[in-house]
Amino acid sequence: MSVTIEAISKLKYFAGLEQRQLEVVAQLFSQKVFMKGQPILAEGDRDETLHFVNSGVVKVFKTSPEGKEQIVKIIRPGESFNDVTVFSNGPCPYSAEALGNPTVIYLIHKTNLMPFIEKNLRIAQNAIEIMAEQERIMLTLVEDLSFKNVVGRVAKILLKNLEPGPDGLPKLTQYEMAAMAGTAREVVGRSLKGLEDLGAIRLEKHRIVIVDKDRLYQLAGMN
Repeated sequence: MSVTIEAISKLKYFAGLEQRQLEVVAQLFSQKVFMKGQPILAEGDRDETLHFVNSGVVKVFKTSPEGKEQIVKIIRPGESFNDVTVFSNGPCPYSAEALGNPTVIYLIHKTNLMPFIEKNLRIAQNAIEIMAEQERIMLTLVEDLSFKNVVGRVAKILLKNLEPGPDGLPKLTQYEMAAMAGTAREVVGRSLKGLEDLGAIRLEKHRIVIVDKDRLYQLAGMN
């Protein structure tokens, strides 16, 4: 299936482009389909292809020498990843894996993208804004891991990721929540029980229900 102009127009990189420009850039894309758990990128790769999530969900993560995983971000439809590798000369700084089933990825290689950017200042401006926002996300992650307690981190993860919504975000496992919070699965389990004791959530079989969203925002430090 070819990448449609309508799909490209929804990507932040190409916001504000005219129809004829979208028609040109759409021809430069390819697409791949990944199933849940299938790797997309490996840390250290020299893949100079910009990736966009069209449907499904992707996690990007770092892995320690001991095998501990830290999820950096959950990538949803319309968002990109591998930007750092495309716009620098270094290797990919993280791994990426499909969480949705299936996950459809749109790809455009650096050799096709850069000449198009050189002719379209709007894309360059969009790219700067996107990279700045990604840096803000990284700084927020550092802040959360450094200054928030685990209960606060788990509360924030629930607020941002619990409800599936139209993008089909799958239910996160306690292992994945632990990888986002920078802790162990058992600690996440205790934190969830603590949030239930505080009246913020209710734990049901295979389900977490938000009971008091304001309380959850307060505990997450997002109020």
